[in-house]
Amino acid sequence: MPAVFHELALAAAAAGGYPEFSPDACLINRYCPGAKLSLHQDKDEQDLRAPIVSVSLGLPAIFQFGGLQRSDPLQRLLLEHGDVVVWGGESRLFYHGIQPLKAGHHPETGDCRYNLTFRQAGGRQY
Repeated sequence: MPAVFHELALAAAAAGGYPEFSPDACLINRYCPGAKLSLHQDKDEQDLRAPIVSVSLGLPAIFQFGGLQRSDPLQRLLLEHGDVVVWGGESRLFYHGIQPLKAGHHPETGDCRYNLTFRQAGGRQY
């Protein structure tokens, strides 16, 4: 992963209360108008105690954040260019997703939204 990405994730995780987090993976998703990410849990990593760091770039999106059950009530948060969400601990396995992206234009990313999701995919490193 590029050093600048790693440094961004380290700073965001530390600000979110996870100073020992060190990501070893960055998933980059591109969302064009109409695209969505259905409610899901991030549970493929070996160590589910490590937080998730999510960076939004480009078009705004509505982030849905629920609970441990898919049927739990959802919070809806507007994520804009440059917003960062960090979650871990008790909320690490909460269901989350992105509502269908509305059409628009962003001067830096054009007609799309990009999301950088930093994880510790391997075993515990801290």
